[in-house]
Amino acid sequence: MPSTIGTCSVPNPISPDGHRKLPRLIPRKKAPSQNALPVPGTPNLPPPPDSSILIFQEPTRRILSSHDHAIFLSSPTYSLILSFVFSLSESATDKKISSVDVPTTHPSIHKILSILDSIEETITRCPPGDQGGSRFGNPAFRDFIDSISSQSQSWHQRLGLHSQSSIEEASIYLYHSFGNRQRIDYGSGHELNFVMWLLCLNRLSLLPTSTFSALTLAVFPRYIKTLRRLQSTYYLEPAGSHGVWGLDDYHFLPFLFGASQLLHHPYIRPLSIHNEIMLEEEGDEYLYLDMVRFTMASKTVKGLKWTQPMLDDISAAKNWEKVEQGMRRMFVKEVLGKLPVMQHFLFGSLVPAEEGMSREEDAGVAPESEENEGGELTVGENGVGHVHRDDAWGDCCGIKIPSTVAAAQEAKKRGEGDGLRRVPFD
Repeated sequence: MPSTIGTCSVPNPISPDGHRKLPRLIPRKKAPSQNALPVPGTPNLPPPPDSSILIFQEPTRRILSSHDHAIFLSSPTYSLILSFVFSLSESATDKKISSVDVPTTHPSIHKILSILDSIEETITRCPPGDQGGSRFGNPAFRDFIDSISSQSQSWHQRLGLHSQSSIEEASIYLYHSFGNRQRIDYGSGHELNFVMWLLCLNRLSLLPTSTFSALTLAVFPRYIKTLRRLQSTYYLEPAGSHGVWGLDDYHFLPFLFGASQLLHHPYIRPLSIHNEIMLEEEGDEYLYLDMVRFTMASKTVKGLKWTQPMLDDISAAKNWEKVEQGMRRMFVKEVLGKLPVMQHFLFGSLVPAEEGMSREEDAGVAPESEENEGGELTVGENGVGHVHRDDAWGDCCGIKIPSTVAAAQEAKKRGEGDGLRRVPFD
């Protein structure tokens, strides 16, 4: 009787020439990865409130503890912010920056752009002092911020605000849109303040939804241009540590808006950010590419995988839809969902807090404008206040981080940054 030891239960089929065929290898199917956080949708944007019944108030911090933050994350104001930011992003879908015909836009757009022009002129009038080779913030930035504050009333009157209380409320957000006066730093929280200033103007019926495309593709790029000049003039430090290995040292929203612009682009892919020619030719039209181009130009080390590994990882995405969805998740989780960022957020009548959230005066916490330069921890008697995580370095303030933009500027001063650049046919 023949032995069956070592034989297969199902023999390999025999080919017509008498040889046995090797079994066909079928790759094991990989289970699709499931992101724990669903793609955040865009809530409906509520109509502006009746300004005649609003009681304007100076915006203050109300997120002074984890409990306050949890209340905020389930509040109508949280939905309002998501709705406004995501609506701005959607207004840029598949559009170039040049698609906005600025001369024919809403009058408020022209006024906002003129205000940003005035802010750039203010930079010229407040020159920085001698850095002495330092890459940290220049104290002349405080003169710039003070000048912004003194001009704010006339700017808001130009926009059409005449009530002193409404001007005071809206201007606080503009004041905080360019960095922290004490720490001389800038981060995604300050960027969010600029968007909240625009939201206030929307709530006051000065920026209807028909202006959203112009806000995203004309006003916001102009704001980024102004911030770049601020960063290179006053060496603003990144506000917190995440920017060093994240998307950008300072900004987040240009990547969300920029991903929407490229959502269905016929030939620009996420991997195209590694193509320097593509960045050079298309960077003026697309915010995402412009941010990558500027980031690469300001780093002494070449290669996104070394300087911005998250951007490098994202470039492997199959399409821009995946990138845009990821940016939505990141905005929810890393900006609105982070207590170290949101503890600086300001609430007034146009962007209201919820009942049950702490108040600075009740908690015995001084206003942020009166905090020490380092942003030290201050806690009231009831245990709430300016907080840092217990398991990490302070993510929001207190740690001075030198600016890579400053490093590039100092290198130029020493004649180290003006070497010949490669051209496409080198």
